Amino acid sequence: MMGVETKAVLFDLDGTLIDSAPDLGAAADKMRTDRGLDSLPMERYRPMAGAGARGMLGVAFGITPESPEFPELREEFFVAYERRMLLNTHVFDGIQALIEALCEQGLLWGVVTNKSMRFTDPLTRAIPLFASAGAVVSGDTTPFAKPHPEPLHEAARRLGVPSESCIYVGDDERDVIAGRAAGMRTVAATYGYMGSQADSTLWNADASISSPLGLLKLLNSA
Repeated sequence: MMGVETKAVLFDLDGTLIDSAPDLGAAADKMRTDRGLDSLPMERYRPMAGAGARGMLGVAFGITPESPEFPELREEFFVAYERRMLLNTHVFDGIQALIEALCEQGLLWGVVTNKSMRFTDPLTRAIPLFASAGAVVSGDTTPFAKPHPEPLHEAARRLGVPSESCIYVGDDERDVIAGRAAGMRTVAATYGYMGSQADSTLWNADASISSPLGLLKLLNSA
């Protein structure tokens, strides 16, 4: 796939490798029902799952991070999510086969997510897929989070490859912004959360895929 030889593929986590929307949405919805409010359908939460607490609390209570009650509700959400984050979260169809194929081709792979280590570490330890990941970089691993490029540079350093030899795959515009800023080629995963709600053609990614295995076709057509 275009230009420099690819040595590694980096992925966003939520909405790209794993579908965590059921547990994120359920945690926020429990906060609603605990307050005597009606439950909301998962379809309301799903498109905002990639935005974490900000997205879930926005759907559940119509608040923003600027709201005075946001910090307290965010911590309540974190605790609620922590209690159930492995109940219904699963790897997207096709991801296991994709990762196996990348490994067979001798490519390294890793994760760069804005999810904090508090959640990323137990999730990736519990899901067998991540045993072969050479790097897992969370939102608080470095002093910066995406769209800043530093987390992507950190993943490349951990893999021992130049940033420009990596491809970064994500389902949000900030993933593309971060990847481009890091000098990586970028792929928009339109099967993810934001991809279905936004016009990903405006993100200026180098390519887009509508299913995980679409990445193999891109790599093999280089």
